[in-house]
Amino acid sequence: MLSRETTDTVIIGAGVIGLAIARELAASRSVVLLEQESRFGEHLSSRNSEVIHAGLYYPQDSLKARLCLRGNALLYQYCQEQQIPYQQCGKLIVANAGQQNTLEQLHHNALNSGATGLHRCSQQWLQQQEPWLQASEALLSEHSGILDSHALMSRLAQEAERNDALLCYRHRVRRIDCEPGDFLLQVESDDTAFELRCRHMINAAGLHAVPLLKRCNGFPAEKIPEQRLARGNYFSLSGRSPTQRLIYPLPEADGLGIHLTVDLAGNARFGPDVEWIKHSDYQVNSARLPQFEEAIQRYWPSLNPDRLSPAYAGIRPKLFMGGEPYRDFLIQGEKEHGITGMTNLLGIESPGLTAALAIAEDIAKYG
Repeated sequence: MLSRETTDTVIIGAGVIGLAIARELAASRSVVLLEQESRFGEHLSSRNSEVIHAGLYYPQDSLKARLCLRGNALLYQYCQEQQIPYQQCGKLIVANAGQQNTLEQLHHNALNSGATGLHRCSQQWLQQQEPWLQASEALLSEHSGILDSHALMSRLAQEAERNDALLCYRHRVRRIDCEPGDFLLQVESDDTAFELRCRHMINAAGLHAVPLLKRCNGFPAEKIPEQRLARGNYFSLSGRSPTQRLIYPLPEADGLGIHLTVDLAGNARFGPDVEWIKHSDYQVNSARLPQFEEAIQRYWPSLNPDRLSPAYAGIRPKLFMGGEPYRDFLIQGEKEHGITGMTNLLGIESPGLTAALAIAEDIAKYG
């Protein structure tokens, strides 16, 4: 017979969201965080652009808009207080001939959603500030920036453990029996298997959050959305970056376009693109290089393609309902699925890193 442990709250997934929630909850209740990998943040949280977003793209009243804006403010404050490396470098969203109306719509949406620090930039201003850049007009976001995501997660983990949260790496959840306010998890580690019972369960498993629901006995199948996988390839730029700002084209249907981001050392990289895949695979698809060249040269015509080389890839969970894309975060509580004590965080892709502290704040209030 398997040994059985009991705790108040179990969080599944030690990405930035799970760590932020553990930090938030551990001061007031017993918390166990289960992570199947050997360390935190091995998937979505570490394979992204490390951008602090400013809430420009998301529909007014969406979860993404609200949580991104709140998360932006909380994240800058937390980085300052905890001395986590960051830089409020700003972002330019660029438009070329025929795209001014689309840029205007984006600006209008951002203002309606509550975004601040926005400025329209003329071609003349751009020629003075970013002479390498080809654009008819741009929208400058002052509150966009970059951070060290590993340092952020490390500090969140330290604070969670300081408040007596138990962080268990290399612990895999094989099955969950769900009843209102009573969850029994079948857990395996490298050397043992055991049962863990809790009153509250938070599914923050990232790419694995939807598959995990299919192993939850008692969870309504009709409440499980379809999840598809979109790989985002990144290519790095050798030599000096032409800018220290973030440069974004106008967004596409399933992503924000192949953009230029800089890291805290001043190095530039491009990505991500959107490549639909059937199974998780973090290998950069070098065959995508011509598409990168074409996309980048729309705003940087003088790019030498020989300066590009494969960097890394990330995978984003894309939700579908009734065969149609569901483009917001999906946060399910008792009201959505009928099971007291269970919260599912589904489809948490960009701007999940920015929104992490705001999501944790919400879970502490309402979860």
